[in-house]
Amino acid sequence: MRIGYGFDLHAFGSLKPLVIGGVNIPNHTGLIAHSNGDVLIHSLIDALLGAVAMGDIGTFFPSTKKEYKDIDSRILLKYIWEKIYLKNYYISNVDSTIIAESPKMLSYILLMRTNLANDLKTEINNISIKSTSSKQIGCIGRKEGIACQSIVMLFKYKKNI
Repeated sequence: MRIGYGFDLHAFGSLKPLVIGGVNIPNHTGLIAHSNGDVLIHSLIDALLGAVAMGDIGTFFPSTKKEYKDIDSRILLKYIWEKIYLKNYYISNVDSTIIAESPKMLSYILLMRTNLANDLKTEINNISIKSTSSKQIGCIGRKEGIACQSIVMLFKYKKNI
């Protein structure tokens, strides 16, 4: 078993749509980022990479590269998962917490879980996504941005020789 942890935080202020877990969420502004700013997927990518000691999201997708400008983060997740899957790893579980004062995430969580399960080629019951506020404390409490934490547990399939 391998465990990885990831964290991401982006500020509001972009003209881009707000996308979390691959879901467009109605909001007055999007998140400032080189890609589409999907904090859930970014934290998940870092957790996956951490679990297999392959670096972080910036190692694979530096913000200095034009080809990643405004890219859909689900494309990045699928790319990373393919690399990890080829090393015979499988998802045991994903547990993510979105931290946002607004907008409220509850009505979008099932679709987020479905997207991640599809992208990671696993069952939806292996994907947990929760949301919480920061109780009006700090930058998130002031509605300046959104953060996400993710933990993953992977297991490695050993081939019979």
